[in-house]
Amino acid sequence: MSDSKSGRCPSKEAQCTPKSLKKSMSEWQFAPSSVFENNLPIDSEEDSYIRPNVKGAIFSRVQPTPLEKDVRLVAFSKDVLINILNMDPSITETDEFVRWVAGSNVLSSSTPLAHRYGGHQFGAWAAQLGDGRAMSLGEYVSHDGRRWDIQLKGSGLTPYSRGGDGRAVIRSSVREFLCSEAMHALSVPTTRAAALVVSNDPVIRDQFYDGRPEIERAAVVMRIAPSFLRFGSLEILTSTSELSELRKLLNYILELRTDITEYGDQKYLALLEKVIDESIKLVIAWSMVGFTHGVLNTDNMSMFGVTIDYGPFGFMEKFDRNFVPNSSDSGGRYSFVEQLGIVHWNLAKLVMAVRPLLSEPEQKQAEQMLRNAVATGEAQFIAGFHEKLGFKPNSTANTQLVHLLVEMMQDTSSDFTMTFRQLAFVKLDEMLDPKVLDKYWALKVFSRHPRFKEFVHTYKQTMIIEGLSDEKRRSNMLAKNPQYVLRNWMAQDAIKLAEQDDFSGVQFLLEILNNPFTINETAEKKGYSGPTPPWANCIRVSCSS
Repeated sequence: MSDSKSGRCPSKEAQCTPKSLKKSMSEWQFAPSSVFENNLPIDSEEDSYIRPNVKGAIFSRVQPTPLEKDVRLVAFSKDVLINILNMDPSITETDEFVRWVAGSNVLSSSTPLAHRYGGHQFGAWAAQLGDGRAMSLGEYVSHDGRRWDIQLKGSGLTPYSRGGDGRAVIRSSVREFLCSEAMHALSVPTTRAAALVVSNDPVIRDQFYDGRPEIERAAVVMRIAPSFLRFGSLEILTSTSELSELRKLLNYILELRTDITEYGDQKYLALLEKVIDESIKLVIAWSMVGFTHGVLNTDNMSMFGVTIDYGPFGFMEKFDRNFVPNSSDSGGRYSFVEQLGIVHWNLAKLVMAVRPLLSEPEQKQAEQMLRNAVATGEAQFIAGFHEKLGFKPNSTANTQLVHLLVEMMQDTSSDFTMTFRQLAFVKLDEMLDPKVLDKYWALKVFSRHPRFKEFVHTYKQTMIIEGLSDEKRRSNMLAKNPQYVLRNWMAQDAIKLAEQDDFSGVQFLLEILNNPFTINETAEKKGYSGPTPPWANCIRVSCSS
């Protein structure tokens, strides 16, 4: 994963920390907008009323609708503030910072914009979508020269709100804030979350689309990415034959993507190759931590290889190939096992969007890239599980071990996270000892499979072939397999507290998820690495937010 995708410092933290951190908003400002510098088409209509058919534009000018009633800061990411925004964490104690996140303090250097895009949703073309409740405040160039797009999500109406109110509620905002930072700590490419505020501003939501709407409270997440451009950004332009705008947008993406430098006359093909490669790696990274996106529409896939738009996601707990986190996905289109295939399907739609600007030979090359991506993804999936079992990334360990592992986890409904973690706690020579297994609940469940002895034997034989010691295996596994992920029930506990204006649960989870490989005694007492509580088995998450 390249540094530009995660926001991680490329070297030691001391070298990354800027010399002077800003302690007030008056000291801090946005950079000149690259959108305007590159003359991207801006909507000529400046009033933010909802319109179904904006044409000839990639962005629209907007203004946030401020949260007003009892606005409070829930939590902030210290890493994002210091290492990306170059702010001293003490700035969060100021009213001007809280109002900035809430949308009422629009800086003079800010250029608020909403992006027009389309997308395929659940396999069908949905035409114009766009930033319906999000808007970019502007861009910031960090101390290390990286450019970051800063957005508010839940900040009010835009031309693309499609009959909505442009707001987000506490439950979805808490989940996005926490998961963004959790994924970063797990080394999964992702957008970042700087801060989260809540208010007493009322919004009405029918959470499960069952005809029982309720009044909830509005919240805003400030999120950050190299760019929020997505597959649907290109699709909308091709679908309406706006090829001049399509060319401008592709050239703009290439300018932002400083990691693509050598492409000769085939610059669009080079971009496609990069995005295909990154997207396959991204879905494999999700799979290796049990993450299922939930709404893998083309408008939710990034042109910069990062995870975007955390809606009804879920970290798989009991292993189930057909795990579906989204209660709205009755057909299981976006289940865990289908993710790689769906990403490939989405990539095919991306290639179709760029196709009008490709020569005939380039079109054939792009199609070959897509064909190669299937085999690449399958190989990376197996390689990822090899790493989770402690082998080297380039291991030639036989695939039978992985297939056996997955079959056993499926049959026993083993906990995805803790089975791997506890395999690292136990020496292989002791793994068949019932007294040892009694100490590790997840491993004990896994060991109930009739082929467990065969698995241990195959594991040992593979280690011998690979020249891997048991000590090194365990060390590798502990570094690869986390102790904590954002389980739905953990998030739900924090959400309930936040809705009662107790933000301690969100703040504690942020601390734990920022250090997912380190055992925390308080977290252990809370059962964060234990079996899923019985009450949590019925938790449902929907697209409503």
